[in-house]
Amino acid sequence: MAEYIESLQHLAEEFGRLEGVGRKSAMRMAFSVLELSEDEAAEFAQAVVDAKQKIHLCPICQNLTDRDVCSVCSDLGRDRSVICVVTDARTVLAMEKVREYRGTYHVLHGLISPMNGVTPEQLKIKELLERVSEGNVKEVIVATNPTVEGEATAMYLSKLLKPFEVKVTRLAYGVPVGADLEYADEVTLFRALEGRREV
Repeated sequence: MAEYIESLQHLAEEFGRLEGVGRKSAMRMAFSVLELSEDEAAEFAQAVVDAKQKIHLCPICQNLTDRDVCSVCSDLGRDRSVICVVTDARTVLAMEKVREYRGTYHVLHGLISPMNGVTPEQLKIKELLERVSEGNVKEVIVATNPTVEGEATAMYLSKLLKPFEVKVTRLAYGVPVGADLEYADEVTLFRALEGRREV
């Protein structure tokens, strides 16, 4: 039935353009919008427009913000000598939930991936090097995912940062809480051993 309602189909197609949204989920979302009142639908549409118009990149760390400078960069209590390099803004949110990290961030907006046509020039690497070149940074923590692209990006950044004589560290990856060691793969176990600490 929905295939014959052109405007509903178009709405579902637009939802389907969102990352991680399949055809069925997109259609469910389209039907959900139809269940909204006129005012609620207008508010929903306005929220999308407002987000697109107001959210931009922080000029310092490249994180998303709707202010002149993001809340982390404007926080005077943050340790500006430590920069945690992450792939995207979602990782910043995840790190902030831990509430233990008190340094700053730098968002790359992707990972080096020649197979997908992503080169270093397309990432926010130049901006990172500019921040480090100012001389106030002592440590750069590379917090990219332990994937082929994440590792390649980490190695690339490590080489670029070497001349600045800053400490470049990588997050320790290991066995998740509640997991059985017998089911862990070799790379995970190696990372767990490598990142071990005194107790």
